[in-house]
Amino acid sequence: MNTDTNINRPQNIALTSDGSAVRIIDQTRLPGALIYLDLRTREEMYEAILSLRVRGAPAIGIFAAYAVYVLSRGYGAADYFERLDADCDYLISSRPTAVNLARQVNRVRRAAHARADASPAAVTACLRAEADAIRREDAAMCRAIAEHGLSLLRDGDTVLTHCNAGPLATSEYGTGLGPLLLAAERGMDIRALVDETRPLLQGARLTAWELMNAGVDCTLICDSMAALAMKQGRVQAVLAGCDRMAANGDAANKIGTLGAAILAQRYGVPVYILLPSSTIDMTCPTGADIPIEERGADELRSLWYASPMAPAGVKCWNPAFDVTDHELITAIVTEKGVLYPPFETALQQHFGGNSI
Repeated sequence: MNTDTNINRPQNIALTSDGSAVRIIDQTRLPGALIYLDLRTREEMYEAILSLRVRGAPAIGIFAAYAVYVLSRGYGAADYFERLDADCDYLISSRPTAVNLARQVNRVRRAAHARADASPAAVTACLRAEADAIRREDAAMCRAIAEHGLSLLRDGDTVLTHCNAGPLATSEYGTGLGPLLLAAERGMDIRALVDETRPLLQGARLTAWELMNAGVDCTLICDSMAALAMKQGRVQAVLAGCDRMAANGDAANKIGTLGAAILAQRYGVPVYILLPSSTIDMTCPTGADIPIEERGADELRSLWYASPMAPAGVKCWNPAFDVTDHELITAIVTEKGVLYPPFETALQQHFGGNSI
């Protein structure tokens, strides 16, 4: 573990110089401290995903691909693929909603099995190459998403963000935050109202931190303030990322996204969902088929508080995601461009072959 004071352009996922560990930013420590963790064991990697030390659908996929490579360095010839499959299944089980995790783990798994006749060293090298390719592809997709998303905004606009869909959640520009970061690079005046995003405060802790470091004019609000902001005409667009999109355009994202989309429809504010093709699950017919992760009660009762803010033993319901119905979405932005309704037709045309 080490602390880095250069927070302008941190790299959220990387390999150590000797390739023996995956190095991540511990997102649970932001914004107070920028801490890097070197993860070497399957238990450390699983815990990092489960506890949200690494989070964001594309970032989890990238991390897990590198994790499989690191773990494979310790396999022997006799049980190489047995251990590979066990570790892949174990990592996939850490979180159920974000499709990128299973997609990228299965991608590196397939690449390894395709080289089953090669030496263990050659298969492990193949895993490294595939993980590197996943990261490069995500970076290119995020840049394209930022370009397409920015085309929907005008100089002087204010957008509402929910959760965190910036570089911490992906590879470079991010998805939902990509247009804001690109606009700042180009000197455009596009501002953000940042939902704090209860209960884990990803907006307050992560999105505000990223936008401030990028020089984007941002204002933090409680989630419950979004309705008034829209009613008063303070918001020209809602930008959100996505953890899994169904074939009909229903979008699973951090809990509260559905509420923001319903408010936006009421007040005539466009809702844009920004995501790479790796997050689209064409094998999932509708949002009703997306598994919704439920997390522990202490995230509601006591996390982030100096002392618990709820009665001891009170029952809690803590779904981590909700699904925004496609009827509430104005446009879907991917690396291939801006897609408009009917989304089922548009997604089938561009991503009909997507599978996990």
